Amino acid sequence: MAKLCIALDMESKNDNLNLCREIANNDISNIYLKVGLRSFIRDGLGFIYELKKFGFRIFLDLKLYDIPNTMLDSINEFIKLDIDMITIHTSAGRSALRSIGDLIRQDKNSPLVFAVSALTSFNDSDFNEIYNDNINNAVLKFAKLSKDCGISGVVCSPLESKMIKSCCDVLTLTPGIRPLSSDFNSLDSTNLCLYDSKDDQNRSASIKMALENKSDFLVIGRPIYKNTNPSLLVRKILEIL
Repeated sequence: MAKLCIALDMESKNDNLNLCREIANNDISNIYLKVGLRSFIRDGLGFIYELKKFGFRIFLDLKLYDIPNTMLDSINEFIKLDIDMITIHTSAGRSALRSIGDLIRQDKNSPLVFAVSALTSFNDSDFNEIYNDNINNAVLKFAKLSKDCGISGVVCSPLESKMIKSCCDVLTLTPGIRPLSSDFNSLDSTNLCLYDSKDDQNRSASIKMALENKSDFLVIGRPIYKNTNPSLLVRKILEIL
């Protein structure tokens, strides 16, 4: 069963906490709360501790990218915080990935570690300018490298998840999910006031498409927290995962 990751990217700590209170009325066993760079810088560790009181699992999405020793030290600090999931960049290289993979295999308290392949904001042209490769080729290389190094999974667009699964036994975490009316039955969709903008996501997909492409974790932010009834939308999403 796929899991839902709700991105807490709202303008204030209180806005995020109010959203959590509202969605906590649902079955939260398959929900992770994603704390990104903005919220973590602004609200700090105290915010993480407040979120944990709700009983949600915590996904700290900081996309670490540094020299191997610094990344490994950071992972050790995350373990102390009892975080459930974190992100790093595959581009940090084999040495960093291998040391982290060895650590999480040895420590049963380690979080799931997902390595970012190609950010979903990239299109082919922009990606090629930085990596001198096309997205599909690079994503497969990154996935194979992550698997070889013992990393839990990769962050990719839902459009690439099935391709990765065909050659690599790794978990996939897919941002850029935009629920469509076709994901739900017609009665549901008339009451959900769905968010139809891609914003800065160039490689996005519907929930149904993400599931068809075997995504294990679906990240949804603005379509939930900008909804007039986020708790209802969360409940309907959980019903189809």
